[in-house]
Amino acid sequence: MNMKLSELVSSDAIVTDLKSRERDDVVGELVDVLLASSGFDKSLREQLIAKVLEREKMSSTGFGRGVAVPHVKHPSVDRLVAAVGLSRDGVDFNALDKQPVYSIFLLLSPEDRPEEHLQAMETIFKNLRKDTFRRFLRQASTPEEAMTLLREADDQLLTG
Repeated sequence: MNMKLSELVSSDAIVTDLKSRERDDVVGELVDVLLASSGFDKSLREQLIAKVLEREKMSSTGFGRGVAVPHVKHPSVDRLVAAVGLSRDGVDFNALDKQPVYSIFLLLSPEDRPEEHLQAMETIFKNLRKDTFRRFLRQASTPEEAMTLLREADDQLLTG
């Protein structure tokens, strides 16, 4: 089964102009939009942020080329959800290439479905590897523009 970006990310989980400049605050901002858009219990906020940052301490999810994909599995998360955050000025994500990060995908997954988590990561990476996708994503100025891009990326995956 091919997982689709447009099924992972809802348009109300897209922030095209992140306010935060620091990694930890960006994670908080994206956790907030995910909690709001997914209907997950808001009391999970601190746990989720802590878990994502713990994961970041092990090794940065800033993979270079201006992208980061923080991700975490949590027992209170009952389905895969992702948020997309775009930073105009760049965020220091301790990326492997030491460059600032402009596009962040935050992925939350249920603990008991690791294969879905891997599929989602694969789908996200397949697209983030493409220069044109990264460039267009960075230029998206509204959640609708970003969502259109995600749908177009899905269609391209289906055609090869």
